[in-house]
Amino acid sequence: MVNGEGAFPSLALALLGLVRDRARHGYAMYREWNEPNGLGAVWRIKQSRWYALLARLEASGYLTSTVQPQGGRPPRKVFRLTPAGRDAYLKWVRSPVEHGRQFRLEFLAKLHFARKEGPGAVADLIDRQRAVCRGWLEEQQAHMAKASPEQSFLYLVHRYRAGQVAAMLDWLDACAGMPDRNAASV
Repeated sequence: MVNGEGAFPSLALALLGLVRDRARHGYAMYREWNEPNGLGAVWRIKQSRWYALLARLEASGYLTSTVQPQGGRPPRKVFRLTPAGRDAYLKWVRSPVEHGRQFRLEFLAKLHFARKEGPGAVADLIDRQRAVCRGWLEEQQAHMAKASPEQSFLYLVHRYRAGQVAAMLDWLDACAGMPDRNAASV
């Protein structure tokens, strides 16, 4: 669960966003996550992994739970965010992704939850991510400039990566220019 740097993976931290404002039981959170018009459009997770993540977040002090009886059905756990969980979530949702491979899943999840934090959170996240992307683009352009004719494949690799990053920047610019009708008002 915990990676080599001692931090939770992005999926676990993103899960905390589902209990940011209110206590919820695991299956309700799982259903919301997998809605096709929400996070389910970009990041799918199996139910067994979902419950394992909840258990680990609770064991680590990011969530607390109470057992809620349900009459003739098995009781369910209702989860709440702890102060440590809130701090970890806010740090995660406000930070840009550091690697291009994280953009497709993690950045989109951050953008989803930043919209719930309000328009200012969205603008700040986009600005921070633009700065990181500009650094990636400069790095790829420097590699392209250094590539010799004998390294034409390497040049093509860096040109491809530069094109991907340029597309990310264009998309971020488009996002920044769109009115966000679904963002929470702050």
